[in-house]
Amino acid sequence: MYFESRTQAGQILAQQLLEKYRYENCAVVALSDGAVLVGEQVATALHCVLTLLLIEDIEVPGEGMSFGGVSQTGNFTYNGMFTAGEVEEYASEFHGYLEEQKREKFQKINRLLGDGGIIDKDLLRDHTVILVADGIDNGASIDVALEFLKPIRIQRLVIATPVATVQAVDKLHIVADELHILDVKENFMGTDHYYTDNTIPAHEDTIAKINQIVLNWR
Repeated sequence: MYFESRTQAGQILAQQLLEKYRYENCAVVALSDGAVLVGEQVATALHCVLTLLLIEDIEVPGEGMSFGGVSQTGNFTYNGMFTAGEVEEYASEFHGYLEEQKREKFQKINRLLGDGGIIDKDLLRDHTVILVADGIDNGASIDVALEFLKPIRIQRLVIATPVATVQAVDKLHIVADELHILDVKENFMGTDHYYTDNTIPAHEDTIAKINQIVLNWR
């Protein structure tokens, strides 16, 4: 399944969610700049707040795999696809590199956030949280989001994305109350592959938009 744009894919997801969640207390949490374009359509349809969880991915050197990610709280979460043995092996082999990357990624997030912040946890508390991605490959961003949400009391966790891998879906069934995935791929070609239009606003522009949306909800 291919989409004209992330906006179009978001509109399809919004229609799936509309009947059940239109009058519920919901909050949409986007997991990337591209996900904001998807999530904006969902949040508009449900008349709910849209926020962005800033996540910086850290890759295993030379292997094109994600170690895990750093969130805007500074916490690092390992990719849940790894076994405990693999985590221990990688953490030992790449300890210095990993610690340096954590510092660099967190500093980058702080520069982007400035004095404000993006997610007000009060906007999520006792709500149905809809995590939105524009594509889910290994699910590392979901692991980071789950760690971020752990101390927040929420009603339900819904995960929505236009496309995901079979491996990711198997994992998402375990962690979420509900999934809305438009297409599941055996051979995932990378998120951009499934959109004709891959135009995504600059990161700073996305953050400015999100901050304005959050401000309007306070």
